[in-house]
Amino acid sequence: MAVTTPPYASDALAEGTVDAVVIGGGAAGLNGALILARSRRSVVVIDSGSPRNAPAEAVHGLIALDGTPPSEILRRGREQVRQYGGRVVFGEAVSAESAAPSADGDLRFTVTLADGRRITARRILVATGLTDVLPQVPGLAEHWGHSVVHCPYCHGWEVRDEPIGIPATGAASIGHALLFRQLTEDLTYFTHGTDLDEDSRARFAARGIRVIDTPVTEVVNDEDGALAGVRLADGQVVARRVVAVAAPMQARTQGLEGLGLPVRDLPTGRGFASGTAGTTEVPGVWVAGNATDLVAQVGASAAAGALAGADINRMLAIADTDAALQGIAGGSPQGATG
Repeated sequence: MAVTTPPYASDALAEGTVDAVVIGGGAAGLNGALILARSRRSVVVIDSGSPRNAPAEAVHGLIALDGTPPSEILRRGREQVRQYGGRVVFGEAVSAESAAPSADGDLRFTVTLADGRRITARRILVATGLTDVLPQVPGLAEHWGHSVVHCPYCHGWEVRDEPIGIPATGAASIGHALLFRQLTEDLTYFTHGTDLDEDSRARFAARGIRVIDTPVTEVVNDEDGALAGVRLADGQVVARRVVAVAAPMQARTQGLEGLGLPVRDLPTGRGFASGTAGTTEVPGVWVAGNATDLVAQVGASAAAGALAGADINRMLAIADTDAALQGIAGGSPQGATG
């Protein structure tokens, strides 16, 4: 499942202290950086080059860009951030932590990359995205993003009218099945060791959803390598062309432990806790996109990045004004007047 974006030229890491470091080069991170760069803030995006949607052929449900490959959206995003003076650095952040404040008391953070390079920033936007935790079913991961899908809004139209199978991962799979039933009349629900109450079974029967309680043991391919079905524990193969999985989602938190960001458990997985415009309990640190909103599509993630970027700029403007007042007071024996 580890898929990376095509290689691209990396900017040099900025020297000195920058206004903001954005950790994550996806839709949320790039749009946050765009807002900051257009506000004449010095901003550096640290991009590991492994976006969640890299296996997908196209982004869907995004007005004006529906059907655009994810890599193309990111390429345009990097270009636009650079157009306003922002930098995009290809690298992996392995640590991020608070540093000693500036002489005027403003916040400082240090971000260290895997190759040992470091950068100091006044504020941080975390936009690391998430990881989908797929069931341990042999053959499932190799079709991820193509014949194995998770989102009816991202991929549903493309798999309409196909024979779809849903191996349950928990209670969330019940609602998942009802959404995919809107897209096909040939839907099979595999309980796969999870509980399915009688009311849900009745509702499935009313919608013509077949239920199989025998566990799934592997995904079966045809002679061309395409997904052809799933094999059950009793040896039976149930023909399917598409598998839809409500996979638990986990925010990418590696390397960010030093920030002390709180996390929260959600029905769909685990992500960073955040407030309005991506604020966190840690002063000077914001989060945006799938790292905090696990079900956000590309458009929602980009919008969240924009809100966070604007809020970071607002707080920096306040800090700049506070520093200017201190400078006036410090330079006048009578202190600041007026």
